[in-house]
Amino acid sequence: MVPVPDAGDSGVAVPDGGTTVYDLDSNCDFEYVSEGDLYLAEVNGVVEYGVFVDLSDDVSGLVHGSNLLGTYEVGDELVVELEEVRDNGDLAFDEVDLPDYEVETIARDSHAVADLGDVVGESVTLEGVVVQIKQTGGPTVFQVRDATGIAPCTAFEEAGVRAYEDVELDDVVRVDGYVETREGAVQVEIDDLQVLDGGDAEEVRTEQADDLDEMAEPHDPEPLVEWAAFEKLRGDLRAVAERLRREILEGRPIRMRHHADGDGICASVPMQVALERFIEDTYEDPDAAQHLLKRLPSKAPYYEMEDVTRDLNFALEDRTRHGQRLPLLLMLDNGSTEEDTPAYRNLAHYDVPIVVVDHHHPDPDAVGGLLDEHVNPYLHDEDYRITTGMMCVELARMIDPGITEELRHVPAVAGLSDRSEADAMDDYLELAREEGYDEAELRDVGEALDYATFWLKYDDGGQLVTDALNVDCDDEARHRDLVSFLATRAERDVERQLDAAMPHVDHERLDNDAHLYRLDVENHAHRFTYPAPGKTTGKVHDSKVAETGDPVITIGYGPDFAVLRSDGVRLDIPNMVEELKEEVDGGGVSGGGHLVVGSIKFVRGMRETVIDALVEKMADAEIDEELGSSAAFAED
Repeated sequence: MVPVPDAGDSGVAVPDGGTTVYDLDSNCDFEYVSEGDLYLAEVNGVVEYGVFVDLSDDVSGLVHGSNLLGTYEVGDELVVELEEVRDNGDLAFDEVDLPDYEVETIARDSHAVADLGDVVGESVTLEGVVVQIKQTGGPTVFQVRDATGIAPCTAFEEAGVRAYEDVELDDVVRVDGYVETREGAVQVEIDDLQVLDGGDAEEVRTEQADDLDEMAEPHDPEPLVEWAAFEKLRGDLRAVAERLRREILEGRPIRMRHHADGDGICASVPMQVALERFIEDTYEDPDAAQHLLKRLPSKAPYYEMEDVTRDLNFALEDRTRHGQRLPLLLMLDNGSTEEDTPAYRNLAHYDVPIVVVDHHHPDPDAVGGLLDEHVNPYLHDEDYRITTGMMCVELARMIDPGITEELRHVPAVAGLSDRSEADAMDDYLELAREEGYDEAELRDVGEALDYATFWLKYDDGGQLVTDALNVDCDDEARHRDLVSFLATRAERDVERQLDAAMPHVDHERLDNDAHLYRLDVENHAHRFTYPAPGKTTGKVHDSKVAETGDPVITIGYGPDFAVLRSDGVRLDIPNMVEELKEEVDGGGVSGGGHLVVGSIKFVRGMRETVIDALVEKMADAEIDEELGSSAAFAED
C-alpha cells in the first residue's frame, strides 16, 4: 500500500486507511454501498451544478460541483465517497483525491434457490442452468437450477411474446431480479438475465457439480425384509434411482408406463408419489410435478405402437409449447420382450432415454441395445417371484425414504396379486399384518385395484387408485370402505362370468397326464365387461386346480389370441412362442410372458393350427407338481 496524501482544499480528505477503491459489478444495488468506503464511478451526465455518476446499473447519484476536483465528460472515471442519502432517496457523492489505490471488484452475492423464501421482497442474483423455458399467455418462465433447487424466473415482454429469445436450454445464466410470491409460491421477477459463457459458465458448472451429484445421490434405506435373492438387484435399482433423480434435476419429464394390473399399480403408485415429493422438494414451482411426471397404464403386456405414438405426440407438443425436454420413458411391470422393440426403435429417432423395471421373462438380446437401464430378476438368475411391485417399493424408498411407512403393506399386495411364491412372502405378509392387514384384506386390495383399473381403461385413476392402495391417502376409513365396495363388485362379476363360462369348458388329458382345459372366451364369456379374457381364464384355471389337485393347463382363446395358465407343468411359454414363429408358417405368432403363464397372438385363420401345435408342446412338457403358477398375464 502507498500512503495517500490529504486531498487539500477541494474534494474530501481520504479516510484513514482508505486505499482500497471498490468497483461494483453492474448488478450491485445500494445494499453494497457503505459510508466511509470509496468507489469507482463513471460519469453519465454533466450539468451546470455538477456531474451525475454511476457506481452500477442500480446505484447512481450526483457529485455537486463544489465537491469536484476537476472537469469531467461523460464516460470519465473518478473515485467517490457517499456523502448523503437524501430524504427523497437521491444519493450525493464527494470526489476523493486518490492518486494511488488498489481496486477491488465487488460482485453481487448469488442467492441460493433454497433460501429465496427468506428474502421475499428483496432483489437477488441467481446463477444456474436453465432447465426449462415455458411461454405462457403472459410472461416467459425460465426454470433455473442452482446447487440447492430450481426456481421459476419470470420475464415480461408483450403478452405471450418470448422474452430473452437468445436464451436456450442448458445455458448458464445470471438472473437479477426481485423475489415475490404468487399464489403462495416463490418466484423471481427478472430485471436482467445474462447468458454466461466461456470461463464464467464453466466456473458456475464446476462450482455446482459436486452439489448436483449430491442432490442426485439416492438414499440407502435398510430393506423392508432380508432377502438374499433381492440383494442381487439392489445395485441396479440404485442406478435407476440416481438416474431418475438426476433427470428431474435436469428438468427432463418422466413418462411412466405400467402394466394395468395389481402388480403394475403396486409398482407405479409408490414411484409416482416418491417422484412427486422429490420434485416438490426440489422445485419452487408448485405446478412442477404436474408438468414433469405422468403415470399411464398400458393394457397390453408390451409397449404398443399405439402407446408410443401417443407418447411421442404429447412429448413433441410439450417441447414446442412449454420448452420442455423430451421425456424419459419409465417402463414398469412391462417392457422386457422383443414385442416392445418396434416401439423402442421408434423412440430411438428422438432423445428419449428408456428405463425398464420388470419381472417378466426378458429377451435381453432384443432389448439390450435399446435400453439405458434394465432391472429384471432373470438377469440375475432369479425369476418372476420377485415382483415389480416389490422392486419398486424399494426403488421408491431410495428416492424418498420418508414414504416408507405408507408402503409397508404394498409388497404383500403385489406378491398376492401376481401369485408370487417367493420365500420372502411370509415376511411381507407379516409386515402387512403389523399395518393392520390380514391376507384376505390384502387380496381384496389387489382385487379392488384390478377392478378399478379395468374400468379406468387408459386413465391413471388419480386419487381413486392411491386411495384403494392406501398410499398418499389421508382417510383410512375411506380406503377401507372403497376397497370393500370394489372387491365385492369384482367378486360378483367374476361369479357371474364363471356361471356363464364353466359349462363351455372343454377337458382332455394330455400324454404327460396333465389336465388341459380350453375355453372360447370370445363366444362363451361375457365380453366388454369385468373380468377380461385373461382374468376369466385365470379364474377358470384356479377353479380347476382346486377341483382336481393335479397338474393343470388352461387355455382361454379368442379369434386371434390365447391366454395360457399352468400349475404343476414345467412350461417355457416364451420359448414355445419362438418355436411356433418358426414352425407355423403364416401364423403371425407373437407373445410371451412368464415361463408358466403368458399370452399368444396369431392371425385369425391360423387359430386352430397354432393352438394344436401349442398343445402338442404342452403334452411333451415335464410334470413338476411342486411348480406353481404366476399371475395371469391379462390380454384384453
